[in-house]
Amino acid sequence: MPALMKGLVLTIELSIAAIICGSTLGLLVALLRHLAPPSMRWPMTLYVELIRNTPFLVQLYIIFFGLPAYGFRVSAVDAGLIAMTINLGAYTTEIFRAGIDSVHRSQIEAGHALALTRLQIFRHIILKPAVQKVWPSLVSQFVLMMLTSSVCSFISVEELSGAANTIQSATFRSFESYIVAGALYLALAIVLKFGLFALGAAVFGRRAARVRSFGTATLALAKEAKP
Repeated sequence: MPALMKGLVLTIELSIAAIICGSTLGLLVALLRHLAPPSMRWPMTLYVELIRNTPFLVQLYIIFFGLPAYGFRVSAVDAGLIAMTINLGAYTTEIFRAGIDSVHRSQIEAGHALALTRLQIFRHIILKPAVQKVWPSLVSQFVLMMLTSSVCSFISVEELSGAANTIQSATFRSFESYIVAGALYLALAIVLKFGLFALGAAVFGRRAARVRSFGTATLALAKEAKP
C-alpha cells in the first residue's frame, strides 16, 4: 500500500497540473480561433485536428523518445505532464469553442451599447456564460485525462499504474495489484467528478440567475436598438 499511495499521489499531482495547464491552453487557443480572421485560424485548427486524431501514446513517445534526438531531454514525469497538457488542450479547445459560439452576438453588441470595455465584455458576457454552459463536458474531459495518466507508466512514470506494475512484477500477484489500483482509480474519479461539480456550483451557482438576467436584459436592449 505505501507504494500504491505514492503512485496515487503522483497521479493526483499529474492530473491537477495537466488540468490547470491544459484547460488554460485550450481556452487560449479557443479565443485565438474566435478572434482571428478565418485565413489565420489554420494553425489552431491544425493543432486541434493533429492531437485529436493521433493516439496519446504516440504523442507521449514522440515527446519522451523523439525530442532527445534533437537535443531536448526531459524526465519521464515532465514528458508525461507535457503530453497530457498538449492532449487536454486540444480537446478543451473544442469544448470552449462550443461555449463561446453559444453566446449570442446580440449580447456582445448590447455590451458595446452599454459602454462596457472589451475586457468587461469578455469576462461578463462571453467567458462566464460560455464556461458555465460547457462545465459538465469539461468535468468529463478532466476525469478522462486523469484516467489517461495511466498511459504514462509506459515510459516508467511511477504513478498508480506504474506502481501496480512494479508490485505485480515483484510479487506475481497480478489480480490483487490491479484490482486495488482499479478501485483507487474509481475512487479518485468519483472524488474528482464531485469535487469539480461542487466547484462549478460554487462559481456559477449563485451567479447563474444574474448571468441569465444580464443576458436577457442585453438581448432585449439589442432588439430595441434595432431599426
